[in-house]
Amino acid sequence: MNDIVEKLQESFGMECILSQHEAAHRPASVWMAGAALHCKALARPKSTEELAEIMRICHAYAQPVVPHGGLTGVAGGAKVSGDEIAITLERLNKIEEIDVTNKTVTVQAGVILQDLQQKVADQGFLFPLDLGAKGSCMIGGNIATNAGGLQALRYGVMRQLVLGLEVVLADGTTISSMNKMMKNNAGYDLKQLFIGSEGTLGIITKAVLRMEDAPQSRNTALVCLASFQDAVQFLHEAKKILASLLTTYEIIWQDYYQLMTSAPSPYSPPLPQNAPFYVLIEALGQNQEADSALFEGLLESCFEREIITDAALAKSQQELDWFWGIREQVELIFQVHHPVFLFDVSLPINTMESYVEEIKGKLQNRFEQVSCYAFGHMGDGNLHLFVSTNENHADTRHQVEEIVLTPLTAIGGSITAEHGVGLEKKMWLHLSRSQEEITLMKTLKTALDPKGILNIGKILE
Repeated sequence: MNDIVEKLQESFGMECILSQHEAAHRPASVWMAGAALHCKALARPKSTEELAEIMRICHAYAQPVVPHGGLTGVAGGAKVSGDEIAITLERLNKIEEIDVTNKTVTVQAGVILQDLQQKVADQGFLFPLDLGAKGSCMIGGNIATNAGGLQALRYGVMRQLVLGLEVVLADGTTISSMNKMMKNNAGYDLKQLFIGSEGTLGIITKAVLRMEDAPQSRNTALVCLASFQDAVQFLHEAKKILASLLTTYEIIWQDYYQLMTSAPSPYSPPLPQNAPFYVLIEALGQNQEADSALFEGLLESCFEREIITDAALAKSQQELDWFWGIREQVELIFQVHHPVFLFDVSLPINTMESYVEEIKGKLQNRFEQVSCYAFGHMGDGNLHLFVSTNENHADTRHQVEEIVLTPLTAIGGSITAEHGVGLEKKMWLHLSRSQEEITLMKTLKTALDPKGILNIGKILE
């Protein structure tokens, strides 16, 4: 057995440090069915202090490590090789404090997002980060990737929800900045370095997060629109009329709606399948009667003015699940197509339609068989694209990535909005970041991880 693995097992025990053989009984990813975790060893620290000591030993041995959360990422940020030690935060899973007065919750990094949502809901609060993977993803990973999700339009992305952090650095030093205040202008805001850094600068162990009051009203509708410009106008009207109640504004192109409302999908179409665009809109508030009147008034006004052509209100939990299932159950795509290349891009709203048309045209010109589905968080400028060419060669993937990502530079877009860079997008980082920015990123990486042992090869070449 490798010297460092023996050293770690002697220091922390076999329950904490699993051997390569034991780790192989675990999955490598939520999305990779049947793929086993292949690593030198798997560390399972149960406290910040234990993780710090593990990192001190790994630093002394110059041993590369890869932090693991819920393994729900799709950009390869948690991919580990046979000569690296994976460090899972699964045992750091306590919700330490719900502070009613300050509306904060203090959690360890291994807490499952859905568990946190339920716990604070029991106390009358809302933790507004909402993702399709909420039943598996962990808070530490959400912070490390600066997750966005379905309610970012109103509440912001993870960066806006984090008040304080505790982080273990590459050499085992613990940085504790567990701030509960909204304002702290005393020097550099160090926590921002680690939010979105994908475990390349430090390992997040604990966080202080903002909570909101739990909503007492929920109004949701699926609407049809005749054009993308109508979708833009409807968004503007919703912002004016609903104001702070507007929580979600999801746009769906026709082909994705047709796919998700036709066999083998279990969802029938609540609206006709022939509209060019669909929007799933949701508003959360504190007064069901008043908020419903406002919401329905928006729909009626926009229908009379021909901004929307049809609408279906969710009047029951069953209908709510139905509408949201059409938007969220993206795994149905994998029942119809294989392989599927996933993209999440950020771009100005006024460029979305032409961008999608451009890449669809280029894909159709390049490949004999191609499907491209577009949908996403229009309200905060985030689109998801699922592309299938019925080919799974490395060259095919590269060509698809080139077609999808290259146009973003000219329109001021980003190659990733909420999934991160990881391994899969790092070769395209220059499309969204200048050489000066990339150089500064490398300087920060060297300063915080001089031996280069934290999540090697992720984000930066």
